[in-house]
Amino acid sequence: MAAIGAQKLDGTEGGHGTGILLFFLGMSLFTFNDALGKWLVADYTVGQVLLIRSIGAFVLLLPWIIRGIRGLLAPDQPWMNLLRVALMALEVATFYFAVRGLPLADVMTFYMAAPLIVTALSVPLLGEKVGPRRWAAVLIGFVGVLIVLRPTGAALSSSALIALAGATLFSLVLIVTRRVRHTGGLGLITYQIVGTGLAGAATVPFAWVPPTGFDWALLLGLGVVAMGAHLCMNKALSLAPAAVVAPYQYSTIVIAAALGWAVWGDVPTPTIIIGNLVIIASGLFIYYRERQLKGG
Repeated sequence: MAAIGAQKLDGTEGGHGTGILLFFLGMSLFTFNDALGKWLVADYTVGQVLLIRSIGAFVLLLPWIIRGIRGLLAPDQPWMNLLRVALMALEVATFYFAVRGLPLADVMTFYMAAPLIVTALSVPLLGEKVGPRRWAAVLIGFVGVLIVLRPTGAALSSSALIALAGATLFSLVLIVTRRVRHTGGLGLITYQIVGTGLAGAATVPFAWVPPTGFDWALLLGLGVVAMGAHLCMNKALSLAPAAVVAPYQYSTIVIAAALGWAVWGDVPTPTIIIGNLVIIASGLFIYYRERQLKGG
C-alpha cells in the first residue's frame, strides 16, 4: 500500500465499537487514497506525486511537528530510521508503478501477503523462532500468491512482479519499524513524509508534468487523506486492542475491488478471489497464532 500502518500520537481509553468503526474508516480512507493515486499516476510522474502528496501531509502534520521538534531533531537509531525511510520511499514508488499496470484490487492482493513475508523474514532478520504451524500457514499463503500470479503464461506480467516487489518492500518496512519502535509515532510519520518528499523532489529536474489547478488540489489531497487515515487509526488503536481491529484490515481488498469496478470497470477474476481467500486465511491464522503464543 501507499501508506504504512498508523503510529500512535497519543492514547486514551474508550469503547471497542468506536475503535472498530474508526479503524474501518481509516482503512477505507487509505484505500480511497490508493485509488486516487492510481488515477493521478496515469497523467503525472510518480516522483511528482510523491513530492506533492508529501507537502500536503506535512502541512497537516505541522502542529505536531512544531510541538515535538526537539525530539525529531535527535532521533534514536538514526541509521535504522534512515533505512526505514529509504525503504518506505521505494515501496510507495513501487506501489504507484504497479497500479499503473494492474487493477487496484490485484495490487492490494499482493500486499495482503505482507504478514506471510514478515513471518518468513523475521527468522533471518530478527532472529525470531517460527513454529511448524506458522511455517505451514506461510507456505499455504504463498500458494495463494502463486494462484494470483499464475506464473505459467502471459498473466505473469512485469506489473505483477513490481507489485510483489512492493509487498516485499512493505514487509521490510514493517520489520525495520519493529527495530525502531522507541523512536515514537510522530518521528516515524514525520521522517517518512520528509524522506518520501525528498525522494520525489530528486526526480523533478528530470520529469515534470505541469498539473492543472484541480489536479493540484487532488495531489495535495493525497497527503491530507493519508494523514486523516493515520489519525483515525491512531485513535482506533487507543480505543480497542489490535487483536480486535486487526481482521478489519482485510476490508481493504473489498473496498479496492469496489472502487476498481466503479471507476475503471475492473472485475476481479476467479483466480484473484481464490488467491485472496487463501492469503487472508493464512494471514489471519498467523496473526492469531502469534497472539496465542504471546498470551494475548
